[in-house]
Amino acid sequence: MRTEKSYIYWIRGYIRFIGRRHPSDTGSAEVRDCLSWLANERHVTVNTQKVALNALVFLYEKFMNMPLGDLGFSLAKRPRSLPTVLSCIEVRKILQQTNGRNSVILRLMYGSGLRVSEALRLRVQDIDLSRRSILIRNSKGMRDRNVLLGESLVEELKNYVQTGIEQNRKDNEEGFGCSIPYALGRKYPSAWKSNGWAFVFPSTTTCLHPVTSKKCRHHLHHSVIRKALKRAVIEADITNKRISCHTLRHSFATHLLEAGTDIRTVQELLGHSDISTTQIYTHVIGNHFAGTRSPLDRLEEPAAVYSVCPAVYTSPLNSPTALCPER
Repeated sequence: MRTEKSYIYWIRGYIRFIGRRHPSDTGSAEVRDCLSWLANERHVTVNTQKVALNALVFLYEKFMNMPLGDLGFSLAKRPRSLPTVLSCIEVRKILQQTNGRNSVILRLMYGSGLRVSEALRLRVQDIDLSRRSILIRNSKGMRDRNVLLGESLVEELKNYVQTGIEQNRKDNEEGFGCSIPYALGRKYPSAWKSNGWAFVFPSTTTCLHPVTSKKCRHHLHHSVIRKALKRAVIEADITNKRISCHTLRHSFATHLLEAGTDIRTVQELLGHSDISTTQIYTHVIGNHFAGTRSPLDRLEEPAAVYSVCPAVYTSPLNSPTALCPER
């Protein structure tokens, strides 16, 4: 639904850009001009430009059956930026300012490396308490993955699983239940009665399904958790970093790598399709796994520890141990 809203937003913006003409009267030239205008005049980020491009390609190729062909357009280069990461002490200070349901969700996001949407969409059938694992369904990139569940969260999460089941049973008695994706709702018309489909963190209010218009109960809105995190950061008096829900996911990955976890394992836990995406965290921790140290730190060591013959440094092909056996 969020993707649909985003596409509609950019399609409307494109129609305004072309002077409110019908898109069928325009083509690749106007699309190219619009994307260039976004980059040069609006100064949007590369990711925003990509979303606009995807929306317009969908409009022409999928909806109007008018392939754009080669636009002769290259996206702006994405600037390399490092993610904001919290230290273990900062994470502890933030989590200590929360309690109850919000505390469990934030700890789940940090302890399992979840996006805020993934944590809130959890259903009873996705949690395996005996194996200490969580199944994330239909995540970013339309992929499923298994993530680990922290031992300290098991008992509390068990209580919220039971609470979600009880809430769904009460709703069933009134003739409605948890929201089900439209296609699955047609395939399994009685799924809303099943406890397995109940949300672990259900919303406190009911709503109408955006497609079927039937009364249902959705999961907790993401704004609730974002506001809770913002309050916790203020109370923890952490003012030198810009912290969002995704910062907890960045911290999860960085702290695993600092503890010596294999980068391929971290890639699987995060759900990255390309390991180069995961490698950004090696630059955050600074030592890049090879034990690289600043030469300044070696100045404090005794001279005998690193005394090497001058000949060692004449060529990078020379082996220090071969040239100076006494080392």
